[in-house]
Amino acid sequence: MAALPFSAVPEQAASGTGDFHLCWARADPEQRLGFRGGRFTCANRLLSFCVAVLATALFFGAVLGVRMRWAGLQPVCDMFLERGVAPYATMVFFFWALAMLYFKNAKLGVQRRALRIAAVPQQPDFVLNRETARAVLERMRGLVDDTRHFLLLNRIERGLSNLGNIGQIGDVSTILRNQSDSDEEQVASSYGLIHSFLWVIPVLGFIGTVIGLRSAIGALGVTLRSGGDLTAIREGLQAVTAGLATKFETTLVALVCAVIIQVLLSFLQAREGEFLDECKDYCDAHVVSKLKLL
Repeated sequence: MAALPFSAVPEQAASGTGDFHLCWARADPEQRLGFRGGRFTCANRLLSFCVAVLATALFFGAVLGVRMRWAGLQPVCDMFLERGVAPYATMVFFFWALAMLYFKNAKLGVQRRALRIAAVPQQPDFVLNRETARAVLERMRGLVDDTRHFLLLNRIERGLSNLGNIGQIGDVSTILRNQSDSDEEQVASSYGLIHSFLWVIPVLGFIGTVIGLRSAIGALGVTLRSGGDLTAIREGLQAVTAGLATKFETTLVALVCAVIIQVLLSFLQAREGEFLDECKDYCDAHVVSKLKLL
């Protein structure tokens, strides 16, 4: 049986993380801000919402300042400030989605650091069995503060913890494969709220436009009922049609926000998919391939 070469660990202990090579309590961005960190790459919704409200207030404060200082940009600023409540709600959901994507990306970086930890000895002659599995688990729990918070290490721990109760290598592979499927489902569900925002934001834009059209059509009816000469009716119609053009700006703002979120969402989902593939390859190369039940 090969000895456990645990002295060769590629990742050096980070400063400020105590005796652990990777400390989730200090590495997770939500934990550092005093909020409960979401599982794996899941974002804390309350924290993201608080960030969104603050970002929205700062954004509209900046837009107001720009309108007061640069008159030439007033039409652009009015798209946000003078189109009713719809743009305000749109920007809250927009920044909420951005905040969730930001925290998910930061948490993904923390999860990827687990791939650099030598949780399982990588020497060609090393084999995993009931005895060495226990030593590997003890070593892994000494490298991080809590393996449950790291997707890769949690998956390995689930497989090795059951090693003493099973008699076939295929059973360990099944456990790892089932855990992999569960992790993929959880990662996919973590995007559920963001996907709902991609539906809500355009709808808010359409609602703002419909409300604006309703008031414009009402003004058009008043103009036509007022009678008067043709010149007065023409001037009234010009004012109404000019107002109609601005009513579609709420939809324009919402669609632009939705496009930005969709692009960032697709990019992050691709990165997270690559991470899941790397975790699967790690388990196949460093766990399944080294199993030998005695």
